[in-house]
Formats: sequence, C-alpha cells, structure tokens
Amino acid sequence: MKSDLGQKSLWMQFNLYLSIGLQNLLAHKLRSFLTMLGMIFGVAAVVSMLSIGAGAQQQVMAFIEQLGVRNLIVEAKETTDPQTFQTVRKTSPGLTFQDFRVIRGNVKDIAVATARKRFAPSKVFPKPQQEMPVLYGVDPNYQRISSLQVNAGRFYDDEENERGAAVCVLGEGTKTNLFGPQDAIGQFVKVHEQWLRVIGVVGPQLTIRSDVGGVPAQDRNNLIYVPLYCPILRMADINSRWRDEIDGIYLQLSAGADSFEAARVVRGILDASHRGTDDYNVIVPAELLAEQKRTQRIFDMVMVAIASISLLVGGIGIMNIMLASILERTREIGVRRALGARQRDIIRQFMIEAILISFVGGILGVGFGFGISRLIAMLAGWSTIVTASSIWLAFLVSVSVGLIFGSYPAVKAARLDPVEAIRYE
Repeated sequence: MKSDLGQKSLWMQFNLYLSIGLQNLLAHKLRSFLTMLGMIFGVAAVVSMLSIGAGAQQQVMAFIEQLGVRNLIVEAKETTDPQTFQTVRKTSPGLTFQDFRVIRGNVKDIAVATARKRFAPSKVFPKPQQEMPVLYGVDPNYQRISSLQVNAGRFYDDEENERGAAVCVLGEGTKTNLFGPQDAIGQFVKVHEQWLRVIGVVGPQLTIRSDVGGVPAQDRNNLIYVPLYCPILRMADINSRWRDEIDGIYLQLSAGADSFEAARVVRGILDASHRGTDDYNVIVPAELLAEQKRTQRIFDMVMVAIASISLLVGGIGIMNIMLASILERTREIGVRRALGARQRDIIRQFMIEAILISFVGGILGVGFGFGISRLIAMLAGWSTIVTASSIWLAFLVSVSVGLIFGSYPAVKAARLDPVEAIRYE
C-alpha cells in the first residue's frame, strides 16, 4: 500500500514538474525555439547522413549479392593503348580459353562455369533509342550463375551454343531500347552485318554506376546475350587485335565450398600462365560483401561522430539558456526552497525542462531529417533509406545531450542559498 502511494506521489510530482516546465518554455516561445534549433539540426544531420549512407551501401551490397556469394569472377584488364598492350604481351598471352580449361580441371567444387566474350557493336538495327547495347557471348550456364529470370521466350541451349547459332536473348533494358512496348520474341536484331533472332527476354538486373571490387560499371539491363562462339565466329571486331581471347570467366562453386580457397587456386593458376602480369582481376563476391559490411559500420560511426558535433552545439545552447533561466528565476527558486522544496526537487524541475527542450527538438529533428533525405533522393536521384536504428540513435543521443548539459544548471539552481535567493532582485 505504501509502495503504491509512493509511486502515485512520484507520478504526481513528475506531472507537476512537467507542467511547470511546459509553462516556462511556452512563456518564452522564441527563446525556447532558438535553443531547440541546435538539437533539430543535429538530429536532422544524423538521420539524413545515415539515410544516405544506408541507401548507397544497401545498393552496393544488393549488387554484390546479385553477383552470387558462391561465385568467382575473373575479369580481364584489357587496354587499347598499343604501347601498353605490347608491354603486357611480352609476358602474358592475356585471358584465354586455355586458362578457362585449366581452371575447370584444377579447381575443386566447381558446379558450373562459363567463359565470356564481350562485344561492343557500333551498328545495331533497330536503332537503339538510348545507349548502344553490349553483347555477352556466354554459355547457357551463365543463366544459372547470374540467376537470370527469363520473362518471355527461353534461353538458348547447349546445342545452339556449340554451333554459335545466330540467336539472342535480350536484357529488359535492351528490349525496351530496341522494340519499345512491342513483343520482341521472334523479331530480328542486326548487329553489324549479322542478323540474330530474338528467342527470349530476361528480367531486370540491379545496376550500379561505378566499379565495385574490380567489377566494371555496366548497365546489366542493356545487354544482348548470345552463344559464346557467336561473336567470335560471326562478328568482325575491328579492335580484336587489342583484345584478349576471352575477357571474363564465371565460376559457380558447389554448396559449402570454400570460395576463398578456390580464389587462391585460381590466382595461382593465372599467375603462372600470365607470368605474374597484373592483367586480370579475381573477384570474390563473398569477400566483397564482408568488406562492404565492415565499410558500412565504419561509415556509420564516422557520420554519427560528425553529426554529433551539431548535437554538442545544441547541448551547449541548452546549458546556456538554462543558466540564464536560473538568473531570471532566482527569486522563484528561493521562495520554493523556503516553502519546503528540497534540492532534489529543484534539480528535477530544471532537468525536466532541459529534457523537454531536447525531446521536442529531437522529434522535430527526426521529421526534418526524414524530409531532407527524401528531398536528396528526389533532386540527386540517390537511394536513401531512413532506418529505425538511425532514428532511435539520433533521438536517444539528443535526449542524452539534454540530460548531460542540463545537469550542471539544475545542480547550480538547487545549491542556491534560499535566503539570498529570496532577496535577489
């Protein structure tokens, strides 16, 4: 019974202090709002910065996951500069079908694999409405390795691949780029002087605008997939003398295989055949994913540290205004002490006022930060994600700032001599 009465008494006291605090803040609306601005901008900075970082990192990590955490990718570092090309060819033959066969024969736990021959045409019919599509000459295994979903028609089979059949499968962007809303299945695409029959259209692929871990930036929706030997046998590439025999290798490992160990073996094979020449990249998506997660954590800590400077300034503003408030209300404090208020009662009163400022400023800051992130997404075309964790982090930090910077003025107010306080003018 006594416990219930005590809790009720504490709740009544809290409501009383809260009411007094609100009255004091509302009595000086402009001053209270200006004090809150530091908290508002600080919280908004934390929320908006973390939303930009989360959006960018999520897009990169989704792209890496799309590459396949069980996959290994070898990318040739090709050059069209004659001097550089001749220097490289003195020690390395470039990426070749021989490399592909040796890797398949010596790396354990390879489930499926394909080489890749990329071809960038200068003439395509129907005329593209936007950028020129790029051809990927790959085995049918590429569909499984890259998790391509065929939305219409079918992918070419092994028999068509072996004879380099004049068929193609369009990326979603290529289909729209060449045929618009029309059905593309059964239509023909002319690449240079070679006609290709469209037999399928694949679904959308996630694309990023910059290189990631050695994977070159490429609009993965603006691709034309053809049998591996089709571009080699049927299409003349004026830059073929500057190209490697193949420019990519995709490997998908069996479930449970060690991708890091497999990558070490692949690098060893290529180092031997290329005589240590740095003319290729071995990309391990699982390794990239782990690295991006580490980068995300570091980025979040740095962004929070930078944005917390604004919160620190806001906390100084709260301390300043609370100290000024004590001077204005010295006589009130003295009267309350004379009527029986204890030091802890005065501390609670001023602490609640400081927390109110940071609490309301935190709420307004969260809304402002959310608005900034949406505005950036619209104007800059960036992907922004406001996470619950960023909101709670910013909000808790703002309230903590109110507690920390409001404690000194509250203690100072409680230590005033009641007699001197009553006589204060």
